[in-house]
Amino acid sequence: MRNTARWAATLGLAATAVCGPLTGAALADQPTAPNSLYAPSALVLTVGHGESAALATPARAVTLTCAPTASGTHPAAAPACAELRSAGGDFDALATRDGVQCTKEYAPVVVTVDGVWQGRRVSYEHTFPNECVKSARSSSLFAF
Repeated sequence: MRNTARWAATLGLAATAVCGPLTGAALADQPTAPNSLYAPSALVLTVGHGESAALATPARAVTLTCAPTASGTHPAAAPACAELRSAGGDFDALATRDGVQCTKEYAPVVVTVDGVWQGRRVSYEHTFPNECVKSARSSSLFAF
């Protein structure tokens, strides 16, 4: 019996020496380093012709990453990120360009945005009556 207790104590010391303390407090104290100092902002934008994303085949698609720096396949990533930041990430609040006159032609264009903006999941869809109205809605975000 005495040998068993001594053997268990020796085994416990050996396990602690090899594996470290296995208590819950020791495991909880392990520091977790963040992957990045910036909240993720990575989006996929599409544009297609039709009345809704469910009915339209995307004609073009781009990626847009805004943190830590503007990048992606979007042709004007830095201005698009700046425009979205100034709107507070609200796609409906994007400014309409002044002085643009569009015809009343109805050829619907649908844009979608899916991804993460400053750490929060976003999914956006909007149908514009035609390409001119879409282009007037934002100067660079939907210009691809």
